[in-house]
Amino acid sequence: MYGIPNCDTIKKARKWLDENNIEYEFHDFRKDGVNPIQVRAWLDELGWETLLNKRSTTWRQLPGETKENMNDVLAIVVIEEQPTIIKRPVLETSNKRLVGFSEKNYSEALL
Repeated sequence: MYGIPNCDTIKKARKWLDENNIEYEFHDFRKDGVNPIQVRAWLDELGWETLLNKRSTTWRQLPGETKENMNDVLAIVVIEEQPTIIKRPVLETSNKRLVGFSEKNYSEALL
């Protein structure tokens, strides 16, 4: 699981995983940074529209030109500079990635 520990959505997702006895490792974007190769794989699979949190303060603070011209290549640059723009959590399983938290999606993917 990737995210930042003080995020409410991360807390909900971690609680759900713990309650369902599902083991996971947590990667803190702020403390541990992001791997550009991994981000590229996420973007290839999910697209920037799914991966970037357009409701975040980080997104709102981007220059208008950056938001208007956003694409997968520009998203990598923005994510490397400001990893908190990634919608949280990103949960990697052996065969898929889940972005955001939904009990239904987690149940379908993990139980």
